[in-house]
Amino acid sequence: MPLWWASTKSEIKPGVSLGIINKKVIKVFHRLPPTTYNAATMAKKNSKKKPGSNTIAQNKKARHEFFVQDEIEAGLELQGWEVKALRAGKVSIGDSYVSFNNGEAFLYGATITPLNAASTHIVADPTRSRKLLLKRRELDNMMGKVTRDGYTVVALSMYWKQSWVKIKVGLAKGKKMHDKRDSNKERDWQRDKARIMKHSAR
Repeated sequence: MPLWWASTKSEIKPGVSLGIINKKVIKVFHRLPPTTYNAATMAKKNSKKKPGSNTIAQNKKARHEFFVQDEIEAGLELQGWEVKALRAGKVSIGDSYVSFNNGEAFLYGATITPLNAASTHIVADPTRSRKLLLKRRELDNMMGKVTRDGYTVVALSMYWKQSWVKIKVGLAKGKKMHDKRDSNKERDWQRDKARIMKHSAR
């Protein structure tokens, strides 16, 4: 069907643009292919960022040093200067861990470097302890596994979820030396396999 066609007034339906040419009423119908609409619709849907996709920092050592059994998402109690520093990526969680005090969970060992433009009247402590925001049931579950089963809680990653900073922590147990060697072998094999697949696809 062509992109437009004309008809008499009796065929005009509501919602169609009209015009007068040579004293005859015509209607112009612009027909877009279905694939055009579907592609535009999918592009709009895909433009929405998925939760957890805006990574701020990762603790790459955690999975090398520990077997992570369970992962929990938590909020983080931050000061204004810390949020600004996180937007600039000025954070390291490689040496961080979670400990409990008075029934609450705190992140220790994370370093947030203040920006040079930070307010001078604020005393910025880059390595201060930061409270994790968790539900009481999640806190009780984590503390129980730490005290009864000997688990350690390590920070895995930090990311933006909409306008909020979230941290992913893991209930983990330390690896022994032979476990680390096995992990290294598996990582090397996965890297070599990816390289082989890439060359074979050429």
